[in-house]
Amino acid sequence: MPEHWLVRVMETAGVSCAAGVDVAPATPAVEAWKAVLGGCTASEEELAQHIAAHFKLAVADLEHAQPTALRLIPEKVARRYWIYPLRQDDRHLYVATIDPTAFDVEQAVGFASGRTPIFEIAGPAALSEAIDLGYTPDKVIGMLDTMDGEVADAVKVVEDLSPEMVLAQEAEAPPIVRLTNLILRSATNDGASDIHIEPGRASGTVRFRIDGVLRQYMELPMAALNRVVSRIKILGKLDIADRLRPQDGRTRIEVDGRTYDLRIATVPTREAEKVVIRILDPEGSKTLEALGVPKPELKRMRYLLSHRDGIVVVTGPTGSGKTTTLYAALREIATGEVNIMTVEDPVEYELKGITQIQVEPKRGVTFASALRALLRQDPDVIFVGEIRDLETAQIAVQASMTGHLVLATLHTNDAISVVPRLVDLGLDRASIAATLRGALAQRLLRHVCDHCAEPIQGPLDAAELRLSAAYGAVPVVRGAGCKRCGQTGHRGRIPIMEVLVASPELEELINRGASLPELLRVGVGGGMRTMREVALERVSAGQTTLQEVERVLGELLEVAPEVVDQDAANRGMLEKQGFVVREADIERLLNGLTPPPSTQAAQPHILVVDDDGVSRSLARTLLEKNGFRVTEAADGAAALDRIRDGNGFALVVLDLDMPRLDGREVLSRLRGSSETAKLPVVVLTGSESMEAEIELMDRGADDYIRKPIDAMRFVARIKAALRRAGA
Repeated sequence: MPEHWLVRVMETAGVSCAAGVDVAPATPAVEAWKAVLGGCTASEEELAQHIAAHFKLAVADLEHAQPTALRLIPEKVARRYWIYPLRQDDRHLYVATIDPTAFDVEQAVGFASGRTPIFEIAGPAALSEAIDLGYTPDKVIGMLDTMDGEVADAVKVVEDLSPEMVLAQEAEAPPIVRLTNLILRSATNDGASDIHIEPGRASGTVRFRIDGVLRQYMELPMAALNRVVSRIKILGKLDIADRLRPQDGRTRIEVDGRTYDLRIATVPTREAEKVVIRILDPEGSKTLEALGVPKPELKRMRYLLSHRDGIVVVTGPTGSGKTTTLYAALREIATGEVNIMTVEDPVEYELKGITQIQVEPKRGVTFASALRALLRQDPDVIFVGEIRDLETAQIAVQASMTGHLVLATLHTNDAISVVPRLVDLGLDRASIAATLRGALAQRLLRHVCDHCAEPIQGPLDAAELRLSAAYGAVPVVRGAGCKRCGQTGHRGRIPIMEVLVASPELEELINRGASLPELLRVGVGGGMRTMREVALERVSAGQTTLQEVERVLGELLEVAPEVVDQDAANRGMLEKQGFVVREADIERLLNGLTPPPSTQAAQPHILVVDDDGVSRSLARTLLEKNGFRVTEAADGAAALDRIRDGNGFALVVLDLDMPRLDGREVLSRLRGSSETAKLPVVVLTGSESMEAEIELMDRGADDYIRKPIDAMRFVARIKAALRRAGA
């Protein structure tokens, strides 16, 4: 008869149990613990040790859990799944659990925290006590203790599905004022850029965005959270009775002698109102040097700012620091000798000596109308908060053609993409070519905490090895995590930028509608460093980590195939260059992609054709580790010989540039034969030309993969091609 895993653990450990201990396999873990503890000669602590030893896990240290880890898992999740967060790093959350076999627990932790869970073992009683203590915010308890009877009753958990109405006097009751002030003070002291107050059914969450990443601060009963929301709406002069429409407001507060501007935005949800508060420090506007702009990019920026006509565009996603960079640039050119005027939505910082206009559509003040008015104010420099439509873009172009330098922001992924974005808005290419002086794209990377940064000594761990393989760079520091950085290992942010400077060649390409790769080639040829280059330079300087580069840049980077090649000669070459390549780590990396070959039902036969031995070896290793049978060919002629031999290939991976017979000719011959016309072909190439990709797809290629090879993407694309072919 099947037994519960907990009974098997006790039997393996040799613990004496009563004959009547019989636990069905489907018994919930907490009930199984009770049954085993009641019938066996082991204490809860001893049972936890036996389970940890059986599964080769650690016994949880519940007394020294990190508060920041606690904020990643809501209390209701912890109680439902019998887990308790212990500590965290960028990728992992260490969690105490009573059941290391529960897959649903692993899923819940990953979904709630965004990190991969690593289990440690604790008993139910100890874990329950830890949850009771850990999820009782001492600060909130102190406030609740001071509440009078009427307000104390008002903050009980309610089950009412309709939003609870809160009167102004309730929102201004002393305990609610103190709780709101606590949230605001904690956020400003922690350096948060935003506060998120998010409702749920029975309870809501307060989260801070610090260094670009949200961290949970506290969980509140909905009655208390509703009153905090109403208090904030009062501060922003919003209508607290109107809970069915979005509202925006502003206020200014003073915290510990320092003034902050708050931008408040509310939106109705199914349960209640959600509030986001943007925290603006009027003293936060810095110089370009103080922002940490790298010297090569700083030099190119100053060259762009030296123009007295034309358009300079700063681009990047929301939260990438565009406005902060432009404010620093404006401060630099605000010498008193030029008239600088801005049109913003909203005005984030007040700049001395600069006229700033707030966009207010309700009063008829739009970007376009404000720009028209500015042109009658004799400006030298105009800053447009964002070019959102054709009308604004046309006025900006006209202004730049009549002796004004126009600075503006857009939302694109990189500097080169500014050109097609302006075309998409409706501007003609001739106007763009004539007026665009340059473009700057940027992101923000979290800086490794100076107080807990540790030099990497010895071999890289598995995650670092994978990222080194992906990015072709070697990390030099790790952030261990400390109190000053909230146990994250990061504190503060630094910019990475690419600065495109216009040139006659670039102007010609824009006029004739050249492709992005062509524009990029000219930009880089003119001295532009890409964000990739700047980011990896930051890694090499010990300012940030590859994990952070991956989080921010993601697919902007490609894989360096040599790093994961297991050939001894190549490995030795890489080690000389500073890479630490451990076979065990590579095995773990490759084995983690998909189940090993022994678990595959069939082994499709793939022909890899490439004159580059390193790329060929990498492709073979990846494919074999994922259950495929692989044959190699070093050139096109050898490939056709292998195919004619009747090896029953399910797919061909084909490089383009090869001796004897190149990939295009091989592809043409395969498609010209009735026997191989339907054989799937995936092309490998180092070319970034979009025209080349279109040409190859027209010739009959089933897919197109650029070198260097990204391991996981490569395997996924091969599998997709086989699925489409029905192999």
